[in-house]
Amino acid sequence: MDILSIIDKLKTQHTASRDELIFLIKNINDDEREVLRQAAQETATGVFGNKIYIRGLIEISSYCKNDCLYCGLRRSNKNAVRYRLTKQQILSCCETGCALGFRTFVMQGGEDGFFTDEVVCGIVREIKRRYPDCAVTLSLGERGEESFKKLFEAGADRYLLRHETADLAHYSKLHPGNMIGAERQRQLYALKSIGFQTGAGFMVGSPYQTAENLADDLLFLQKLKPQMCGIGPFIPHKDTDFRGFAQGGLDLTLTLLSVIRLMHPHILLPATTALGTIHPEGRELGILHGANVVMPNLSPVEHRKDYAIYDNKICTGDESAACIRCLSLRMQHIGYQIVTDRGDYK
Repeated sequence: MDILSIIDKLKTQHTASRDELIFLIKNINDDEREVLRQAAQETATGVFGNKIYIRGLIEISSYCKNDCLYCGLRRSNKNAVRYRLTKQQILSCCETGCALGFRTFVMQGGEDGFFTDEVVCGIVREIKRRYPDCAVTLSLGERGEESFKKLFEAGADRYLLRHETADLAHYSKLHPGNMIGAERQRQLYALKSIGFQTGAGFMVGSPYQTAENLADDLLFLQKLKPQMCGIGPFIPHKDTDFRGFAQGGLDLTLTLLSVIRLMHPHILLPATTALGTIHPEGRELGILHGANVVMPNLSPVEHRKDYAIYDNKICTGDESAACIRCLSLRMQHIGYQIVTDRGDYK
């Protein structure tokens, strides 16, 4: 099996077999990774040019009913700082973001029972009333098909729900017994059938993960055909069961970004905050490996450090929406430009 041939197949046919993907993940060297990177970058610029879409991230709540073993917001973490934003605070974030040029707002939070369908739908309707040219993305965990329908009817455009890992046995090693990987996947298909632009994704280097798991993640994405995909390195949190595990690797994360771009040329692919956390130029590297979205933080400054899903999360500086000029200059430095655009899947 030859890695350059696999890369060529990914570039021209947008697919590879499970065995080919496993072989690539296990064996790619630096020279081959550069060939892969160039192919992914060319594919991305062929679709999007040098445009980078920005999303204004609003982290609305650090409360969560779940007890995922890897997450700093897990229910049993007594050291977590809990907060939830009011409707007015969320709308104020949107007002700030709109003035800065954002045309997509991403409301993200733990599975917080306060944010019922009625509450979230009310917020979504008001955002769409005030900013009709803006898109609303939700990332609020598993809610069920009827809830998703209400949110879509209220005007939400997109929904992010990372599948975390496609392997059900691996999923059970990362979550408590009441959380089922098959149900997470079922909800992703429900989101697509309702009409949401749907985002899946997974952690790179999570505990007990194998190359086989990652190949299955890539094949799951090929089957689901999401409009968005968020991947980032696993970063341990000091107050979780996985505090002693190593973080996910930069090179492997970048390799997988490139593979996803080649398998899904039109997908909306963020260079994530986690990538920027493990490397000072992580997001620039993500863009150069095929990503085309960045998500600066619009959340109130006083709460950014409290949304601590992993340790050392960057929460001041260029990841902040208020420093959009800094981020723009960083993108210009590598030949890209931030655009004021909803950035819908095309």
